[in-house]
Amino acid sequence: MVLISNGKSTKENGYLDRTLEQLHNAGVKTAVWAGIMENPLKEAVMEGAAFAKENHCDFIVALGGDAVLDASVAISAMATNEGDLWDYVQGGTGKGMPLHHKGLPIVTITTTAGTGSEINCWGVISNLETKEKIGFGDPMLTPVLAIVDPELMKTVPSKYTAYQGFDALFHNTEVMMSKGVNILSETIALSAIEHIAKYLPRAVKDGNDIEAREHVAYGSTMAGITMQLTSTTAQHSMEHSMSAYHHNLPHGAGLIMISKAFAEFFIQRHACDEQFIKMARAMGMDHADRAEDFITALMNLQKDCGVDDLKMSDYGFTTDEFMTLAKGARSMQGGLFLANPCEMTDEDCAGIFEKSYR
Repeated sequence: MVLISNGKSTKENGYLDRTLEQLHNAGVKTAVWAGIMENPLKEAVMEGAAFAKENHCDFIVALGGDAVLDASVAISAMATNEGDLWDYVQGGTGKGMPLHHKGLPIVTITTTAGTGSEINCWGVISNLETKEKIGFGDPMLTPVLAIVDPELMKTVPSKYTAYQGFDALFHNTEVMMSKGVNILSETIALSAIEHIAKYLPRAVKDGNDIEAREHVAYGSTMAGITMQLTSTTAQHSMEHSMSAYHHNLPHGAGLIMISKAFAEFFIQRHACDEQFIKMARAMGMDHADRAEDFITALMNLQKDCGVDDLKMSDYGFTTDEFMTLAKGARSMQGGLFLANPCEMTDEDCAGIFEKSYR
């Protein structure tokens, strides 16, 4: 089964034909399913799994961006297990059942640099009925092969290059903030942060800059490793709540909107000052010696990438939603709050949304 999005890019750019040609050369029969959208839905996962069953697929080739890669994990599981995806989701209204069977093997071919999903066993799926957006995964769903080729990323529009690049950045910065950070995850995360901060503005400015694309792709794929060695923090829980209630919000854009206030919350409490200083230095401020320098570096990078003017109000958010979003973040992905370097209450969380609002 070749899994692609319901958009046109993989077809128009020739990536689908190239993939099918290689599979046919290897003697593999293929069935293409183009049903994945941005912020993939539970219904799409179940439809894709049914397609895989009907066509007796032996493995999945996930060709596309973050949504396709995320969905492939869930489709893999549901192609071999009975019931509904939410039977196996941990958290929220999920029933938390264990998977009874291994999923279909997954080969990932990523066409974006954002989530690091090409090498990890997690995907985030939305349930419109319950207004939830929750991570789903299992170590036995880890892809068996990942292809990361920056040549396939040259056609990503500038705006989405920025959104995806900041998603990759925040995966690594959140690992650095996490109280579970360790020698290995910190070393990899700082390297990834350095490469993304240096090369993302170039990739945003010129999508054909293959050197820039390569370095951002490196930072994104390394995030797939650091997240599994440590964990992201509640910043991701909070954004998933945002796009669960406002489904048209791109994940990376939501993360950018709340990033300043989220970091300031921990800086004000001196929860991990040294980590912020290390990140500021990795982002080009060689003489950084205050946690606040990270905010300066972050704001400069957002300006350089043209995403410093994003507004929650442009996506339909209103000022009476902050506590709803906060409670949603904890109910959907409360486990990530445990990775925060200090306690964050629902009121604190709502306060971050309030400070981020414009």
